Amino acid sequence: MFYYLSHLTGHFSFLNIFNYITFRTGAAIFTSFLLTLLIGPAVVRKLRSYKIQQIERDYGPASHLSKSGTPTMGGILILVSLLVSVLFWAQLSNAYIWLLIFATISLGFAGVMDDYTKLVKKNPEGMKSSIKLAIQLITALIVVGYLAINPPNAQYATSLIIPYMSKMFINLSIFYFAFAMLVIVGTSNATNLTDGLDGLASGCMVFTAVTYGIFAYVAGNVNFADYLKIIYVPGAGEIAVFMGALIGACMGFLWFNAYPAQVFMGDTSSLFLGGVIGTAALCVKQELLLPISGGLFLIETASVMLQMGYFKITHGKRLFKMAPIHHHFELKGIPEPKVIVRFWIVGVVLMLISLASLKIR
Repeated sequence: MFYYLSHLTGHFSFLNIFNYITFRTGAAIFTSFLLTLLIGPAVVRKLRSYKIQQIERDYGPASHLSKSGTPTMGGILILVSLLVSVLFWAQLSNAYIWLLIFATISLGFAGVMDDYTKLVKKNPEGMKSSIKLAIQLITALIVVGYLAINPPNAQYATSLIIPYMSKMFINLSIFYFAFAMLVIVGTSNATNLTDGLDGLASGCMVFTAVTYGIFAYVAGNVNFADYLKIIYVPGAGEIAVFMGALIGACMGFLWFNAYPAQVFMGDTSSLFLGGVIGTAALCVKQELLLPISGGLFLIETASVMLQMGYFKITHGKRLFKMAPIHHHFELKGIPEPKVIVRFWIVGVVLMLISLASLKIR
């Protein structure tokens, strides 16, 4: 919204600042962060008064039983702050912004309904997994369908760009579209699995969003893209503003979600956060960077798959003490705050490795 003030530069030259993506990205971070801090206490009180609270299951770590009663669905803080900040600072005529908003609202709706079913309707299983998956698949189909009709870069429409290589790619042809849907649905569920410790998912999400915010800015600038030898995507720079709003919202949520958490995000945010990152990866044509920048989400998901596979093959034996793997470390006696901070450290390292691909080509 504020971007359009730059059209008045002829009358007020200082308004040209709203034309700069870097300024609006910084403003988006500050706006969503501040808004989350301002509305956070009231939202936590409301959730507590309505008894929308965490119910720990018996088969989880015993140390988590003390968390029963903690307000849940706090992800509404991220959802609201993100959307408000984006509407304030993004260029609303940009198609990628609306694609990301669509993914946010659609997957956010699935998360809200899942939490509502669990916490208000008192159904511990939540929304039927088939319905949840259907919403994820429909969302992914619409996003991928739009990108198929309006590819970010027509020359590489069905190709995967190999990180650390100068415009080397793998052409998947028609199979790219199934892969693209897997990116969105898989990242959505991976983030959901990671949301098991105080501040873990939101903290890790910040590092991944920083990576894609920087790549979006570079990919959207023809000079930077040419100099760094990455795929130029017209209009992708605005995705940096969206990532900025996401970073600020997650940081603000961490204020309340850091150990010991005053509120949990629930599926309300965990589902859409991953879906949005997956969508951004498709838009900037950096799909193969996602397993690196979002490596922690991949590790968490892989640990669950390995646990299930090993359990079936060995007829009841476990590879880990518990999956996802963050619970394995807890059960080995590592305090929860230490597990969280160590995961954050790994997240920072993965972010730096990802950003290094801008120069290592």
